[in-house]
Amino acid sequence: MKALSASQVRPAGSYVLILLVLSTATTACQDEPTPTIDAELVVRDLTCEYRVEPRGMDVRLPRLSWTIGSTRRGQAQRAYQIQVSSTREALDRGIGDLWDSGRVPSNQSFHVPYGGSALPSRALAYWRVRVWGSSGDYSPWSETATWSMGLLERSDWEADWIHGTKADEDSPMGVTYFRRSFDLGGAIAQATAYVTGLGLYELRINGDRVGDHLLAPEWTSYNNRVQYQTYDVTEQLVEGENAIGAIVGDGWHSGRLFPFSFRSDNYGSLHQLLVQLEIELESGERLTVATDEHWVFTMDGPVVSAGIYAGETYDARKEMPGWDRGGFEPSGWQPVSVLDLDEFTAELVWQPNEPIRVVQELHPLEATTVAGTHIFDLGQNMVGWCQVEVEGAPGTEVDVQYAEILTESGALYVENLRNADQHDRYIIGPSGEGTFEPHFTYHGFRFVGITGLETAPTPDALTCRVFNSSSPEVSEIETSSELVNQLVQNVLWSHRGNWMSVPTDCPSRDERMGWMGDILIFAQTAIFNMNSAAFFTKWLRDVRDDQLDDGRFPDWVPFPPSPLGDDAPWIGTPGWGDAGLVVPWLSYVNYADTRLLEEHFDAGRRWVDFVHEQNPSLLWTNSLGSNYGDWLNADTLQLPGMPDAGAAVPDEVFATAFFAHSAQLLSKMARVLDRQDEAERYAALFDGIKAAFNDAYVDDEGRVRGDTQGGYALALDLDLLPEDLRLAAVQRLIAAGEPYQGHLSTGFHTSHRALMVLSRFGFVDEAYRLLNLRTMPSWASMIDNGATTMWERWDGYTPDLGFQDPAMNSFNHYALGALGEWIWRDVVGINPDEDQPGYEHFSIRPRPGGGLTWVRGSYRSIRGPIISEWRQHTDVFELDVTIPANTTATVYVPAQALEEVRESGDAADRAA
Repeated sequence: MKALSASQVRPAGSYVLILLVLSTATTACQDEPTPTIDAELVVRDLTCEYRVEPRGMDVRLPRLSWTIGSTRRGQAQRAYQIQVSSTREALDRGIGDLWDSGRVPSNQSFHVPYGGSALPSRALAYWRVRVWGSSGDYSPWSETATWSMGLLERSDWEADWIHGTKADEDSPMGVTYFRRSFDLGGAIAQATAYVTGLGLYELRINGDRVGDHLLAPEWTSYNNRVQYQTYDVTEQLVEGENAIGAIVGDGWHSGRLFPFSFRSDNYGSLHQLLVQLEIELESGERLTVATDEHWVFTMDGPVVSAGIYAGETYDARKEMPGWDRGGFEPSGWQPVSVLDLDEFTAELVWQPNEPIRVVQELHPLEATTVAGTHIFDLGQNMVGWCQVEVEGAPGTEVDVQYAEILTESGALYVENLRNADQHDRYIIGPSGEGTFEPHFTYHGFRFVGITGLETAPTPDALTCRVFNSSSPEVSEIETSSELVNQLVQNVLWSHRGNWMSVPTDCPSRDERMGWMGDILIFAQTAIFNMNSAAFFTKWLRDVRDDQLDDGRFPDWVPFPPSPLGDDAPWIGTPGWGDAGLVVPWLSYVNYADTRLLEEHFDAGRRWVDFVHEQNPSLLWTNSLGSNYGDWLNADTLQLPGMPDAGAAVPDEVFATAFFAHSAQLLSKMARVLDRQDEAERYAALFDGIKAAFNDAYVDDEGRVRGDTQGGYALALDLDLLPEDLRLAAVQRLIAAGEPYQGHLSTGFHTSHRALMVLSRFGFVDEAYRLLNLRTMPSWASMIDNGATTMWERWDGYTPDLGFQDPAMNSFNHYALGALGEWIWRDVVGINPDEDQPGYEHFSIRPRPGGGLTWVRGSYRSIRGPIISEWRQHTDVFELDVTIPANTTATVYVPAQALEEVRESGDAADRAA
């Protein structure tokens, strides 16, 4: 911990730079003492390919990572040793029979490739690490971690796909139940299930659910790649008769999916299941139970129907007690149809991202009854579903409806859901009571309305489960401002709600797509909120899978086969397709993942080359896709006193700015990958686009065509203006807000950029003024109107005008939450350094203002926790920072001169 203070607080822009070298690589002296164990030096946070204890991997030489901690100032890793063993017992004896790296002089603490022989399918590896610190002493061994390999070859799969068949061609697909019973003639030593489905599946063994994954196998470009999951099911098997069952329903693979709502076979229409259960008995005998002709199915179970947008209907009168246990007689069940796995062309892969899981539970805060509907308020807009306990006459249909917001009369507001049916329905069985929880859907909601019951359920009868892709949350922010604290929470809740296997735009209406433009804007905020490395690793594969042969990226990914083919208007859009470069680059900057850059570079090159071929003038005026521009800017507002038009960045200005940005990022990627010819080629392309941009769209006084706040924010943030025009452009950015009564007129792409540009060029007070504005359009106005997540539109609801256009009005949309990046960079002050990625070096530069008197932010980087905490007194600014071991940081303190700055009570230039 470093305590820095300035005796006099100076205006924004007056900073003293202090380089804190808190980890240094030193060279051992010949006469240094023999190393011993340093008990205060610890190795922790062991991960393999970003995952904790991953199972069923198909990365043959996985990368190993850890962090180090120490109470010693300036601690650095000088060397490491990794041991990997086939058994825990061997590792405990210090035997790395798979790999022992020996002592490796290096400060590398992540992405260390496993150096042993490539492991075969099913192999289980145990590993541990110790490191040598700055003093030359070494740490104790870390705790033991593991990883296991999956089925690496198609020949490892003995299972075939199975599916049921509809009674007639015109009947709906419904939900399919599968089962098989089998006997085990001895005690079970170990059992592993490898499972996937086409459609969403839930696996069950002997009456119990397998694993905690929801909506598995998750959404991928199914025609190219299908994920399978690996489960340890040893404890769920018994000696004697066993039964394995599965439910498979519509999901992303099949069922309605915007904008293909008129079709139900997005990738296929059959509910298919693939299971391979491998069992080892204590006797040593090995058995395999796989999907084949011995399985049976029915479509007449209690889950009558389910879908992402359709909700779920459960008829408890159709329950089949024991259907997933031994001893059940499957009367009326039919033999399955079998499809040869060898004819399946898509690749079967492990799931590299964290699964969708329940991450917390909420209970209603209050309940009311409006027009016969019992309405429960959770106090928080969330994403998931509710488990509901009900009582009533057998056959009673209980309707559970979900909404983000209420009408002025207190009823559920559902006009903005379009064709999404945010209902779950439960038909009470013969007992007159039951507990209902869905399987294959999800909802975005704060309010739950229940109808069909004569007596209202009590609030404790509802347990609402929040679930999302369970990327670890890695940060916390607290400030002296309740507004900022609520805003941070709203951003985080929108992030959670739209982190659903893919980065979606909203969780409630009939959309929920992986819009590329939204994540381009939000990616750095997402990284500050959660460890997003594994999530992006998975999703960027989908991006590459769905890239067109000509280089165009779709506007959202995964992109189901369009009935319009390659001529669909949702492909190749400026500011959306460019996410194919922005997201991998930010992943590299924050996680130093060169492997991801290597995998993605050619896809990024093909995109830039496509845009260049279509626009040889270097001005992006010709696009085969749409041009959404700075989406939902002030031209879409319904506010009195605001201009009807004039806020939108001109299409060609917007598009050309992103053309330049992508060319620049591609050059940087090439340089990292030591592809020097391409680095120079695309750097020259960037310079050419920048020159063309200025010639065509910028005048000698710094006016950017359109004279919009968004245009200035974009040009400045992407470094497209010459240095001598930048200050004038910032001033024009501010002046362009005057017709909007001093508010932002910006949309998705430029709102957060406007704040970052203002701070960067010294207009910190103006950035904070915009943050603290209570009138609409502003971030605070959303909160003042009840928002607990970010809204899609600035004016989603106003007391005077009511609700905005219901065709495009989500109340949980993270795009405008991209200002989280500004909060982290300029309020907390933590900034990664792209020249020393993965926080090998970074800067801390908080910019106080806005009436804030204290701020505390902590971020667990890939190298360990970073903390920036500052306090503003009358004439003293205090800054406490925590810099992880094995890193360095440059710290900026607001002061005029170094002599004003003291560190831990001493002059900063003399501090040890």
